[in-house]
Amino acid sequence: MVEHHPVHNSEVYLLGLTARPEVPPPSPPSPSTARESEPSSSIEELDLDDASDEFKEPLETDSLAKQRVSGAIHVLNTEAVALRNLTQLYKTDATAAEGFNDAVGAITRHNGKRGKLVIIGVGKSGHIGKKLVASFNSLGVQSTFLHPTEALHGDLGKIGSHDTVLFITFSGKTSELLILLPHIDVTLPVIVLTSHTRPEECEIIRQRQGTILLPAPIHESETVSFGVSAPTTSTTVALALGDALAVVASQELHPTVAPVFAKNHPGGAIGQTFRGPRQIRDLAIPLHEIPICSKLGDDATGADILKWGYSSQSGWVLVDDAITSPRRIKRLDTDHMTMPISSIPDLMVERGEWISIHADTMISQAAEWLRGPLISPDYDEAACTEDSILAITDGMEIIGVLEAGQLLDQQE
Repeated sequence: MVEHHPVHNSEVYLLGLTARPEVPPPSPPSPSTARESEPSSSIEELDLDDASDEFKEPLETDSLAKQRVSGAIHVLNTEAVALRNLTQLYKTDATAAEGFNDAVGAITRHNGKRGKLVIIGVGKSGHIGKKLVASFNSLGVQSTFLHPTEALHGDLGKIGSHDTVLFITFSGKTSELLILLPHIDVTLPVIVLTSHTRPEECEIIRQRQGTILLPAPIHESETVSFGVSAPTTSTTVALALGDALAVVASQELHPTVAPVFAKNHPGGAIGQTFRGPRQIRDLAIPLHEIPICSKLGDDATGADILKWGYSSQSGWVLVDDAITSPRRIKRLDTDHMTMPISSIPDLMVERGEWISIHADTMISQAAEWLRGPLISPDYDEAACTEDSILAITDGMEIIGVLEAGQLLDQQE
């Protein structure tokens, strides 16, 4: 007798759909119908890797990202600590301070009229040297880079009789520099930027007495910090100290460094930033930045104006509708301190006496007007002096003020 087994089937009925041919679903195979060539797999043997990876990957990526950022923070923090320690060294160590002072003195000893700074280094120190040469030159301190090997093959002629030499060497005993040292004129000042903090520790100084020590140590070796001796922290402190030397030397050679830098760097975004003013509005002192001392009123004295002038960021002071400029305030003397401002000659200028010039006027054109026989139909030549107050207007609104003398000085 044939034994019958029930066949289990399931159907889902969806209402409202177009009728479709009825195709009975296949019955699941029973164990007895499985083919030997297609062995069944237990659930543990099913390939679920792809599915599980979809859940694991974000966690792994997040972990990797954290590891990367953590590594970056470690490097940045290590180099920041080295710079803080270097700052503290120059604050507290007499040898370091004396070395920096002597280095600036050696670079600026000819007041920039003759001589230059020759920077020498190899490897990473050479790259630092080339960057510093660019910084020194842009700040108006003549500088050039010299490779020590090339120097021995003809480039030694780069070093002039009025020059200063700067060696960059972390070890203080770079062989290429030691070989070059005897060929440098003993009358020329030599500076060595190195990790050593005492002259007797540096081989270059031992071989050339009188060499100026410029210490740039690090608080721990790069092998300890990062597991490899690749120049990282050491190059950071060397670069920072070289930048300090460039800025301070430039400030000593030039009363105002910004115009020098602007002249030497006319291109790019930096050049655009330093490009000189073109319109009157570029020179004007914004009216809203000038403090209004209305509370002083008629009781204001010369001492009050002097106090307000020096506390004002712009140097200008408004008292009601009258204004005074830095040029006028500087002329105050001791006799004016107790005098009411109305009694001090040429101190305050009433609004009706200001000379109006539109903000979009070109500086050259405005200067020409001031030098001409007439300022405008309402003002004659005698009405304008270097002390005259120019009201810079935009439409019917006064947006700023300017001394006529400032405009003429700018044009010159």
